[in-house]
Amino acid sequence: MFTLQELNRAAELVRDVVPPTPHYNWPLLSEGAGCDVWVKHENHTPIGAFKLRGGLIYLDELRKSGEPLAGIITATRGNHGQSIARAGAQFSLPVTIFVPHGNSVEKNRAMRAFGAEVLEFGSDFDEARVEADRVAAERRLHFVPAFHPWLVRGVATYALEFLSALRDLDTVYAPIGMGSGVCGLITVRDLLGLKTKIVGVVAENAPAYALSFEAGEVRETNSAATFADGVACRVPSPDALQIILKGAERLVRVSEIEIVEAMCAYYKGTHNLVEPAGAAPLAALLRERGSMKGRSVGLVASGGNVDASVFRQVLDGKIPGA
Repeated sequence: MFTLQELNRAAELVRDVVPPTPHYNWPLLSEGAGCDVWVKHENHTPIGAFKLRGGLIYLDELRKSGEPLAGIITATRGNHGQSIARAGAQFSLPVTIFVPHGNSVEKNRAMRAFGAEVLEFGSDFDEARVEADRVAAERRLHFVPAFHPWLVRGVATYALEFLSALRDLDTVYAPIGMGSGVCGLITVRDLLGLKTKIVGVVAENAPAYALSFEAGEVRETNSAATFADGVACRVPSPDALQIILKGAERLVRVSEIEIVEAMCAYYKGTHNLVEPAGAAPLAALLRERGSMKGRSVGLVASGGNVDASVFRQVLDGKIPGA
């Protein structure tokens, strides 16, 4: 997908906007999981999520391609949209973003604050994506997909930081939304010649990637009814799935209450706000704590963007929307 030299060039560009995020060893998380836990804090980027890295590289490559641009358009549940909105502002490009009805109010506000036009359509991400694609053709806008090699190369810079610093990690757990983050992690692991096992994490209520991994081919679902909006996928990317099939050790499904408990564990153990998708890797580790005992484990806290109303329910031990 890219070479180590290309990745290093991407890292140089990303660092101008996103300083390297910290990785911390948290004693209380390690105690709860029964192993040595290191967290890569992508909730500390300028948009509160790892996605910004991908948006910067995608729009830089688009600019270099010389394609005449009236503007760009995409669909999102929030973090990808914030990435494109922030990168669009960086490159002085007008941005239109489609979100489903009922999307995170605070993520919508953040995208608008970066200058994007935010429009609501459909009941979930996939319906919003289809409409964004239609409007792209109608308005002659460039459609930015949720999975693309340029996006993967950008977000892979977090993995380069993490795995270069901690080369002896036994396993890293990472959430899977559309797949750019975990595919970047797998690719960097291979480029660095490491033996680290990569475990993808999905929500039980949005199992499309897990079903596809088990079948060895894309399996769509009719619903992705999880409050973990960052992993609410119904239609996996075939390209992402191929990388995951070749490079992931396994995929773990976690329940809504396990995600709630992991978010609480993050807050109580680190005083970090980690969004539901970002907490899913910790939920998976806690589920597998018996088999991971005594090992050195990495967790990708992919973002910290969660509405205050949702987080209040989480701290009360409730499943939002249940």
